[in-house]
Amino acid sequence: MTTSLIRALDLRAANGNPAKLWLRDDDATEPTAALDHLLSLTEAANVPVTLAVIPADSGATLAKRLDAAKAVSVAVHGWSHTNHAPVGEKKQELGPHRPIDQILAELARGFSHLAQLHPQQFTPVLVPPWNRIAPHIITELPALGFKALSVYGPEAATALPLYNTHVDVIDWRGSRSGRPDALLMDEIAHAMQRSDAPVGLLTHHLVHDAQVWGFLTRLFALTATHPGCRWVSLPDLIASP
Repeated sequence: MTTSLIRALDLRAANGNPAKLWLRDDDATEPTAALDHLLSLTEAANVPVTLAVIPADSGATLAKRLDAAKAVSVAVHGWSHTNHAPVGEKKQELGPHRPIDQILAELARGFSHLAQLHPQQFTPVLVPPWNRIAPHIITELPALGFKALSVYGPEAATALPLYNTHVDVIDWRGSRSGRPDALLMDEIAHAMQRSDAPVGLLTHHLVHDAQVWGFLTRLFALTATHPGCRWVSLPDLIASP
């Protein structure tokens, strides 16, 4: 079931070119049993994780929990994860449906809020809710202090660096449960084979089922010590692109 990934990792190891893997988990707002489970898995495997935190719904309780966590960075997940697109359009908080000044004011507020709550773990990266953002908003992000953007899918040319996720563990369009190991392992292997760019794994701890938790356990066990890859943090990726 993991043959393709093992083959890709072994090839990277033989070439002396280990792949970079990184983990982004979306929609954190407060301490939960699910968040504790995620952090226990990542800490046990020494896997750094970036939590995309919803600023409007987060506060001191999450900050206190993360103060005790290892290898966690915090990114800005929009402002309130509110859909402003009309019925019939794909959900967007950061789309063309509102005045840009209003959107930028919310993002600035979210940036400041999380930077103050998580001074040691904050990273100036915007993770747009639903992985969607209008191009004219992207051009304004550097002026707010953002150093990078992270969505889902292949990277493209934008006004600031992109550090995307490429493999999503959830079957959002179907069962809305965890996707099978074989598919996920194949996707990670294919992403590693396409280029030397970092491969991003996307999770959502609040909706994980047994399949997702099991997959993460198996993936971390396979990759944590394999010479063909290394797990890196988003701040490290930004510091040394």
